[in-house]
Amino acid sequence: MSNTEKPLRIDIVSDVVCPWCVIGYRQLAEALKQTNTQHEIHWHPFELNPSMPSEGQNLREHIIEKYGSSKQESDASRVRMTEAGAEVGFDFNFNDDTHMHNTFNLHQLLHWAEQQGRQHDLKQALFSAHFTHNRDISDTEVLADIAAENGLDRAQALAVVEEQRFAQEVREAEQHWQQQGIQSVPAIIFNERHLVSGAQGVENYKNILEKLANMED
Repeated sequence: MSNTEKPLRIDIVSDVVCPWCVIGYRQLAEALKQTNTQHEIHWHPFELNPSMPSEGQNLREHIIEKYGSSKQESDASRVRMTEAGAEVGFDFNFNDDTHMHNTFNLHQLLHWAEQQGRQHDLKQALFSAHFTHNRDISDTEVLADIAAENGLDRAQALAVVEEQRFAQEVREAEQHWQQQGIQSVPAIIFNERHLVSGAQGVENYKNILEKLANMED
């Protein structure tokens, strides 16, 4: 795709605590770079565990309860994710204290950050905070710190979460994508028409981007 053409619109429905969401995004980003595809990315909310209590739950316990996985299966899955992350330059640091969190507040913060033109940067920072640095993203003070580290006003970030300022907007956005049939993430929609689910790998994303470019010609 040449630089003179209209940028490819990419809508990504995802959750911050979804490991395959960051892997899939990183794979897509590499494919976009290799194909020199002009694009614009829009992030949208999805909660893997909307009924999760605010304090969260130990990740291993959560996976065993939700999927019936054994410790061995959980360990093998972590190895696969860590290797897939490393291939695209993302570090997963799973440990016995890694938690699954309720992410409703994070999505409100991301909604606010979009208004400031900082949503993409904040999304990447939250991925790293959770998976790489094991920060407690259920803690409102930690969220405010992460926002401030990424060029946003800390006091405003804290107020957004404490006041539940964008609760309605996030709920409506979540419902919209569910009504579009999105039941798992990552869900990536190209030019508002072509849905691709899951982390597809760099080469597959490159093929998808090339096919889309040919369709636009």
